[in-house]
Amino acid sequence: MFKILEELIEIIRSRKNATKDKSYTNQLFNNKTLSKEKTEEELQELLEAIQLNKNQTHEAADLIYHLLVLLECNDIKIEDVMDELKKRQQQSGLDEKASR
Repeated sequence: MFKILEELIEIIRSRKNATKDKSYTNQLFNNKTLSKEKTEEELQELLEAIQLNKNQTHEAADLIYHLLVLLECNDIKIEDVMDELKKRQQQSGLDEKASR
C-alpha cells in the first residue's frame, strides 16, 4: 500500500524538470507561493469534508499530494520527515512536546 506513496514521490520529483505547460506539479514547483496556497486550500477542504462527513478520502488524497509537493519545493525530503517520525517513536508524544 505504501508503495503508492513511494511511486507518487518519484513522480513528483520527476516533474521538477518537466515543461510548465504540461505539468501541474511543475507549475507548483515554479511558484512556491502557489504551492503553499494550494496546500492551505486543500487542508481547509479536508476539514470541511470531515465536518460534513463527505468526500474525506478525496480531500485527504489532495492534501497529501500538495503537502508532498510543498515539502519538495522547499527541499524537505520525505525521507527526513520519516526519520524524524521514527525518532519520535522512542518517546511519548507528551515527552516529545515538552522537549521543544
